[in-house]
Amino acid sequence: MNLYFRLFWLFIWRVRHCRSIGFLGTSKISYRALPSDCDINFHLTNSRYPAFMDLARTYMLAEMGLLRRFLKQKWMPIVNATEFTYIRDIKPFCKFDIVSKVVGWDDKYFYIEQRFESDQGLHCIVHVRGVFVCKRKQVPISELIEAANFQEAAPELPPEVQKWKAFLQLKKERNLQPA
Repeated sequence: MNLYFRLFWLFIWRVRHCRSIGFLGTSKISYRALPSDCDINFHLTNSRYPAFMDLARTYMLAEMGLLRRFLKQKWMPIVNATEFTYIRDIKPFCKFDIVSKVVGWDDKYFYIEQRFESDQGLHCIVHVRGVFVCKRKQVPISELIEAANFQEAAPELPPEVQKWKAFLQLKKERNLQPA
């Protein structure tokens, strides 16, 4: 239930008062781990990380000035794959930031890095691969880039994302082979 409140708060207040960043800019939003976000080990449960990440990506789109435009065009984000590396736990009542940025794209997907950080340091780093769809069809990356008024060449994907992308392709190829 608290995630609905956080989503409501994001749309009603935070989005209206956010700063403006460029398409490759870094977005940062802060949260506090409530006891209802934690599991029996007294730390942020693994299932909360993706939920917080969804909120942070929505906020990032608002900071880029793209959220209203994308919603108006009925472009809906779909996560295709995620890769998590947990470093240290987030304890109850700990305030943490989610730092999000687009790190690049290819012909089909865009790639985002999201980091969970606090005064204690880095807690988790996540890579997300996704697309936008409209009426069950993928919105071409070129249209997304054009809507963002981004006119530079795509940045080179970080080495860890390139290796992850190759790993995902290998998994896909292996699962398509007959048994």
